[in-house]
Amino acid sequence: MVFSFFKKRKKTPETEPVSEKNRPQEEPSSPEPSLQPDIGPDLRSDESKKAKDFVGEKPVLPGESAMDKAPAKEPEPGIEPDIDQQNVQTEEPVQKKPEINEGTGLLSKLKSGLAKTRTVLNTDVTELFSSAKSIDDDLFDNLEERLVTSDLGIDITMDMMARIKKKSRGLSTADQLRQVLKDELLTLFHEPGPPAPSIPTPYVIMMVGVNGTGKTTTLGKLAMKYKAEGKKVLIAAADTFRAAAIEQVEIWARRAGADIVRHKEGADPAAVAYDAVEAGMARGADVVLIDTAGRLHTQKNLMEELKKIKRSVDKKYKGAPHDVMMVIDATTGQNALSQADIFHKAVGLTQMSVTKLDGTAKGGIVAAVSSTMKLPIAYIGVGEAIEDLQEFDAKRFIDALFDD
Repeated sequence: MVFSFFKKRKKTPETEPVSEKNRPQEEPSSPEPSLQPDIGPDLRSDESKKAKDFVGEKPVLPGESAMDKAPAKEPEPGIEPDIDQQNVQTEEPVQKKPEINEGTGLLSKLKSGLAKTRTVLNTDVTELFSSAKSIDDDLFDNLEERLVTSDLGIDITMDMMARIKKKSRGLSTADQLRQVLKDELLTLFHEPGPPAPSIPTPYVIMMVGVNGTGKTTTLGKLAMKYKAEGKKVLIAAADTFRAAAIEQVEIWARRAGADIVRHKEGADPAAVAYDAVEAGMARGADVVLIDTAGRLHTQKNLMEELKKIKRSVDKKYKGAPHDVMMVIDATTGQNALSQADIFHKAVGLTQMSVTKLDGTAKGGIVAAVSSTMKLPIAYIGVGEAIEDLQEFDAKRFIDALFDD
């Protein structure tokens, strides 16, 4: 990913004053912003208070989990189901990128997570090809049905089948046709552009999406991945409508050992994002992740709020956010396309992440979204564990769908 590599820079002392210049105005009822690098009871000694602030009780040492240094805290009602106290206490950040291998690596996890889609696109298609005595119209019709069932979309399926039929002339076996199918699916994915010559620091990522897609969970897992790479991460809790949302971000910040900027419930989300970027610049953060309220794409006033957040961040740090990532739920199928289109028109999406692929047979939506929106897929979620949020690789994805 383009934001996976960062330029080293000299860190600014944390005592550097935060300027109020150009700060967006909050509503009169909004509380004064406060930077809270620590959450939970302050049990630190006087000596440890002189040390650098972290979310949690003490800095996280190599090989230790952030939760080893912080008291356990029960989440508020409304927190997404995959964040439970047991996971908070036992899961540790991934310290290194796992190797891809058939036994225990990413490909194995990916195949497991795509089991339901594989049933349609692997088992059914394999049986279809193995039972086919010849490549004829009946075979094409059955193949077309399988692709539509996987939620690839009727228009995309019809266009792709027209190309497959042309390429199938001269083929003699179903296995040859199967390879043509894989090649055609690969062309549907929009590849990210070339990496920028220099990566801004901090690199600001704004997360958006509809309620219940796993947006905040994806943000938290990204924070842990970046921390495992040795980067300094700061999270903005800009979903101020629900106290439970702020609490959820705090849990993830504690787990990742990331700093957090939050205001009280009901504060102006744009002000939270502004303060977070300002703090990230002052503290020498490598990455700033901005959580936003999950919202229905049909609520125009809330979409306007997203625009305000983006303008506010750009006002403080020209060119930020550097990525606007939309998180979509694979189980919503083709409805995700209309959601993505409206978000894209509002805030200019730069990449997508698709979650809950382990709970659906509609894995074709990954290709459909990338092809229709002409946007790269950054991550896919194939389970609840940290390592189940995987950087997307189109070839590996297709291999996981079709190969045994």
